[in-house]
Amino acid sequence: MEVRCFVALGANLGDPLATVKSAIETLRVLPQTRLGAVSSLYRTTPVGLAHQPDFINAVVEMFTVSPAPTFLQQLFAVEAHFGRRRSVKNAPRTLDLDLLLYGDQTSTAPELTLPHPRLHQRAFVLAPLAEIAPQLEIPGLGAVGELLARCAGQHIERLDSPPA
Repeated sequence: MEVRCFVALGANLGDPLATVKSAIETLRVLPQTRLGAVSSLYRTTPVGLAHQPDFINAVVEMFTVSPAPTFLQQLFAVEAHFGRRRSVKNAPRTLDLDLLLYGDQTSTAPELTLPHPRLHQRAFVLAPLAEIAPQLEIPGLGAVGELLARCAGQHIERLDSPPA
């Protein structure tokens, strides 16, 4: 049975616009998955460490038959393909893929927290998520639109329509 998931993409090293677009195409062909809706691309200021380039962000809807830990490992493999090295938290990166939601599953396991633990605090995730799933209720947190309204003041700039 397919599970509806949402994955956030972000990049701010190299050519982040091209990287995010290419990563979406890579996600399109992952085994045991299919790509659903794709948000527009957004430019956002970094959270945490200052003095780094702006990020390009997007969110995609995906459907998978893989269990959540397996799907997460697939996402890590895509990050590695794009040169991601996990080191300092909130550091600049070639590509960051975050599993935001895996169906309505909740988990507090250290290796996979669902929903994503900072999802409700970040306009750069909530704006593209609200664009592609405006009626979405996030387990334990509420409606995506209400959560986005609480993030007013965070700089986010919509760049274009969803990539083809």
